[in-house]
Amino acid sequence: MRESRELLEKLGYPSTDLRDLPTSTKTFPDGAQYRIELPSVEGPVALREMLDEIDRYGLTIHRVSQGSGIMLQTDEEILEMCRMTAERGMELSLFVGPRGTWDISAQPLTDGGKSIALRHEGADQLVYAMEDLKRGARLGLRGALVADEGLLILTKEMKKQGQLPEDFVVKVSVQMGAANPVSVRLMQDLGAGTYNVPTALTLHKLAAIRQAIDIPIDLYVEVPDNLGGFLRYYEIPEIIRVLAPVYIKFGLRNHPDVYPSGRQWESTNISLVKERVRRAALGVQMIERYYPEAKTSKLGAEGLGIPKIVSATASV
Repeated sequence: MRESRELLEKLGYPSTDLRDLPTSTKTFPDGAQYRIELPSVEGPVALREMLDEIDRYGLTIHRVSQGSGIMLQTDEEILEMCRMTAERGMELSLFVGPRGTWDISAQPLTDGGKSIALRHEGADQLVYAMEDLKRGARLGLRGALVADEGLLILTKEMKKQGQLPEDFVVKVSVQMGAANPVSVRLMQDLGAGTYNVPTALTLHKLAAIRQAIDIPIDLYVEVPDNLGGFLRYYEIPEIIRVLAPVYIKFGLRNHPDVYPSGRQWESTNISLVKERVRRAALGVQMIERYYPEAKTSKLGAEGLGIPKIVSATASV
């Protein structure tokens, strides 16, 4: 195997998983090692309840993300979500709306086709996704999730052409699936601002990925059932030490799949976000107990995709 390992090293990649788990010397722009993300905050009602709950626990949450997407939010709903997060200096990241699972193709819904579930099939789907991003940006949004390599490289070009703001944070979804130092570096080169790694990678494998990239890693420490259902709370201190800069992401086991969401799920969504906040409180206590010197960001920190507050008339 020596020849293969030597080639990886020559190209600037680690040639083995890093079993010694070196401490990362990389940080966010403000010098912080970690930030906290709460996913699946589906709409302004759930967001408002989540904000009340984090205040009750006294937590700092840096990013909230949402899976149903830009496409399924009205202008007024997006404006309201942007306003609520902007006022606190929090990042808001909404998924790009049209994708494989909502298209007319059956393949993404099959066992063998799940790997292409959130890709965009055909040129028209890419155009729809680009329009979704531009609409969100006009409404003040400064962060979105993507799960297609073609769309990812287009976001880079859209920034060059002035069709997306330069400070727009492109967060690559866990559904993309790149799982080794070379493939994740490729995502960085294509334009990823942060990358959500697969949920079941060991710290040894993740340490090798960290060595190969500079962008923040997003990692579920509680994983939804359809992505594995793992609970990695006791690993959080080592995750921060080894993977900084890293977003510690609190999903939730034992909950229904609410995508695409809407008012039919509203009471459920409120219950889910409240429990995610509680889970985040458990995670923060784990950090305070075992790695109290770990550095986190203040709200409003550099690099967060904090929305701009725009008026309804200005967004038209």
